Amino acid sequence: MALTGRTALIAALGALLVGFLLPGWAGLLAVELPLLLAILYDLGRAAPVRKLLFTRSGDTSVRLGELAQVHLTIANPSGRRLRAHLRDAWPPSAWPPGSEVEASRHRLTVPAGELRRVTTQLRPTRRGDHQAARVTVRSYGPLGLAARQGSHSVPWTVRVLPPFTSRKHLPARLSRLRELDGRTSVLTRGQGTEFDSLREYIPGDDTRSIDWRATARQSNVAVRTWRPERDRRILTVLDTGRTSAGRVGDVPRLDAAMDATLLLAALAARAGDRFDLLAYDRQVRAAVRGRTAHDLLPALVTAMATLEPALVESDARGMAAAVLRNAPQHSLVVLITGLDPSPVEEGLLPVLPLLTQRHTVVVASVADPRIEEMAAARGTLDGVYEAAAAAQSQAERRHTAARLRRHGVTVVDAVPTALAPALADTYLALKAAGRL
Repeated sequence: MALTGRTALIAALGALLVGFLLPGWAGLLAVELPLLLAILYDLGRAAPVRKLLFTRSGDTSVRLGELAQVHLTIANPSGRRLRAHLRDAWPPSAWPPGSEVEASRHRLTVPAGELRRVTTQLRPTRRGDHQAARVTVRSYGPLGLAARQGSHSVPWTVRVLPPFTSRKHLPARLSRLRELDGRTSVLTRGQGTEFDSLREYIPGDDTRSIDWRATARQSNVAVRTWRPERDRRILTVLDTGRTSAGRVGDVPRLDAAMDATLLLAALAARAGDRFDLLAYDRQVRAAVRGRTAHDLLPALVTAMATLEPALVESDARGMAAAVLRNAPQHSLVVLITGLDPSPVEEGLLPVLPLLTQRHTVVVASVADPRIEEMAAARGTLDGVYEAAAAAQSQAERRHTAARLRRHGVTVVDAVPTALAPALADTYLALKAAGRL
């Protein structure tokens, strides 16, 4: 049972009236007893909450930051009109901070034997599965003095997918890919490793591409044309260990890695290459293998939606073994991890020869733009100390990247907004150079 503000106001006015006009128990009973009877009447006329029936419908998945609508249908099987306030509770991350009260509460009236539908609009601020909490209903009587209250469990899950904000970079990279494949009028000579066709020699062509046997069979000089190899294999490994838990700017490192993975996957699918995903720290957290170009991106966003960093040190040797199991043939292995000196030097560097002797390896890392800002800080004592610490951090990252390059690894180190396009450009450069 719940009393309304109207009841409290009437009781207060009644107390004042008793105090001024009818002091004593007789006056108190004369004023408050009718109010008590009115409250009991209101409770008796309020529709029962326990008998209400609920069903849900609506969106089951949404991209991070976008709007999801979940419908709640309320059936009133009783013989009384339902006048109710309803709270459809969800986790705090299901909507922007400060909007929960307005978004989760509804007022409705359901005549006896009928049903009504309300819509809760969610705008999640975190990835993963968001599950509905309890639905609380407060059923008011016709006088608005008292209400019955109860809660119901009405399960529903909305899966929040990675947003793929780097999609805007895809058209420019696809244009570059078409140049490499020779599908546009732009000629890119001397690139690619897969034989395409013969054509007549044009001044300026590389003389090493002349096909002397074909030239001997015809009157014109013939040259070979090449195109980038297709159906190459790409395995992207997301390091979900403790280093992926840190926030860089407005996003976690792991989310920036996912965004770069989606852009690379979309580009590889258009290029006709095979793309697989492995998420690993001390065990496999997610895996996507053998998907066609049509269903690759849906499979990736579904697999990555529920990934969360594990607060443990990643097992580099186990990760290398998982890579070798999942990529028995020559592949481009893209490892998205941190460039912290200790984990790289103690964990990754000792196992790199196992990967580089069979695969082309790219190590991509999310750099913190705040470090560059701190390195440029001047003018205050705190600023000097911050600049010194930031400069040391930058030097350590450069040293770690240099050690990786000496092992034959391509290193991509960029801030979150630049990581995805930088990784896509690296893939195109390797493809053009025939290193895949």
